[in-house]
Amino acid sequence: MEFLLGAFRPACRGLAVAACCALVLAACGRRNDEQTTAKGQVVAHIGDEVITTPELDNEFRWANIPPARQKDPEVIRKVLGDLVLRKYLVRQALNAKLDREPGVLLDLLRARDQVLGSASLNRAVATKPHGKADMDSYIAENPQKFEKRELLNVEQIVFPMTAESQSVVDATKDARSLEEIDEKLTQAAIPHVRQAGSLMSSELSPDIVRRVDARESDDVFFVRAGSNGAYFKVTGTEARPLAGEAAAEFARQALKADALKAEAGVAAFSANIEAKYEGEYAAIMGGAIRH
Repeated sequence: MEFLLGAFRPACRGLAVAACCALVLAACGRRNDEQTTAKGQVVAHIGDEVITTPELDNEFRWANIPPARQKDPEVIRKVLGDLVLRKYLVRQALNAKLDREPGVLLDLLRARDQVLGSASLNRAVATKPHGKADMDSYIAENPQKFEKRELLNVEQIVFPMTAESQSVVDATKDARSLEEIDEKLTQAAIPHVRQAGSLMSSELSPDIVRRVDARESDDVFFVRAGSNGAYFKVTGTEARPLAGEAAAEFARQALKADALKAEAGVAAFSANIEAKYEGEYAAIMGGAIRH
């Protein structure tokens, strides 16, 4: 009997979690509809739901659309159309009870965790705003991003970073020409594109900038950009200094990014101290605090 009860308990917990999530989502949905309708003008109806100006403004924020373009009919058509489509698909999913599927529930909980985690970090950073002195200091310490900023005209080879391409990167770290790298990537059957392009010195690490400044004519450099890797050779440079309000805004955003990274590091350390891992995960995660 105890065995049967033991097997039954996880299922009960799963049903309880599903029921709670469904209730929470439904309650949030009702509160959201009531609050947004009360606080904002209705801009569209889709079924029983309404879309209000705060929701549309939030979409503009997510898309990084500046205020000057938020009245552009083409921009509104695109953003509002995407929002209507998302609302429609959500309603279709709810009608099909997809929100009760375990995998979907876990994804919803994960999305909630990500939003709240990000909000926590942003709140922590907002309590310690950077002043003009901080921005002036950052600008002075990073000349390659401001008064000495340059546009680098380059010839480059771009390819997706995978385990296979990483092995080529390791094997070609001392390569002296793009031709040699092109040949290695071709031999390894790694898709790549060789083309002319441009890079801004402000987007490169200080180490790469120093090496570029001290380059010889045939030097080749490697950088990672998101999920891609790129080898490049500098063919020319153009001065593109950044000053005034544009420089101040760039410094403000860079300082915020650094502060978010620092807060995340502190949070990760605290989380690892508080966490208690079980079974085989205790051995696997034993060194987590030392990372």
